[in-house]
Amino acid sequence: MPRLTPFSTRPSGHNGASLPPRTGGGDDGRGRDGGDNMPDFIPNFMPNYGERLRRARLGLAVAMTPIVMLFISFTAVYLIRRGFLSFDLSNMAYIRAWVPVRLPWALLLTNTAVLIASSITINLARREITREAALAPIQSIPGISLGDERRFPWLVLTTALGLLFLAGQLFVWSVLSSAGFHLAGGTSSSFVYILTAMHGLHLAGGVLALMFANVAAVLHRPVETRRIVVDITSWYWHCMTGLWIYILVLFSFAAQ
Repeated sequence: MPRLTPFSTRPSGHNGASLPPRTGGGDDGRGRDGGDNMPDFIPNFMPNYGERLRRARLGLAVAMTPIVMLFISFTAVYLIRRGFLSFDLSNMAYIRAWVPVRLPWALLLTNTAVLIASSITINLARREITREAALAPIQSIPGISLGDERRFPWLVLTTALGLLFLAGQLFVWSVLSSAGFHLAGGTSSSFVYILTAMHGLHLAGGVLALMFANVAAVLHRPVETRRIVVDITSWYWHCMTGLWIYILVLFSFAAQ
């Protein structure tokens, strides 16, 4: 009785011997084996988002360097001018022309609490978008569903807190002006306005970035692109929070 031989689908060499199965391929630069052993339903993410994120963070570090140097320069001039003595011709003596500024500390500390809260919420937004980006390849697999997750609008809340902080700063300026401390009223009050205005200007740039991230979410832009925007804005926002605390410490020691 004849015996049946199993049919082999593997290619054979020139001498009839079966070739060993292929276990891998060349790396195509995206962490995949050339597509030979990768299922067809795994999405092919062409852009290298990890590399883009690293370049964006490096760009942020480079951009923050002149900002930090600017505030350090203002600090040096502020401290030097505080100890500057002018010569009074009427009394024929050197006098100190520095006029202490009565800062509304209750309002400043309230604004600080708002800014710290916004720094917490934007960090939560960054963690949420990072998780969403990590789960995006799994959600694209046919037949796989992670359910409808209800996401809290951390970005919207952070934007609202940032606008509230800027509005609070305008209110602080109005209080200073009503107390007789104006931008051109003296060296001490001028530096208070300049330092807080420069910080507010840079923070307004962060608010614009948050608005862009919110619009990108509404328009359903690619999650990895939104992740880069939120990540960079988050670190920038933390720098602005730390810079504001630095300004308050400077005022507490040198404004009197």
